[in-house]
Amino acid sequence: MKDVAKDRIKSRSRRKVSVRKKLAGTPERPRLTVTRSHQGIYAQVIDDVAGHTLAAYNSKQTLEGNAPEGVDGKRATAYMVGKKLAEVAQLKGITKVVFDRNGYLFHGRVAALAQGARDGGLDF
Repeated sequence: MKDVAKDRIKSRSRRKVSVRKKLAGTPERPRLTVTRSHQGIYAQVIDDVAGHTLAAYNSKQTLEGNAPEGVDGKRATAYMVGKKLAEVAQLKGITKVVFDRNGYLFHGRVAALAQGARDGGLDF
């Protein structure tokens, strides 16, 4: 079983490097990156030129609001994290970002977070 887990981590690491070669956050268009675990989802907006985080939000923080019809469970939580991150980013004057899926497939919770960020007002 350990070999399967190691292979999965190695594959995601390879995809992550492949994605990061193609995109980088700038002051005009920072990078929105997603990290997910079994229990939570985390998102942050990063300016790679300056090397610091501009805005961040995660599922451990208080989430209020409703997800769209048909979205429930962890995907609903991811949607709300994306929407709240968009609000925090807009307060700091960020409206356009580059989406970094961080080696994860654009499916499920990652896609729900992206949709929440779009619905919250971020453009990517």
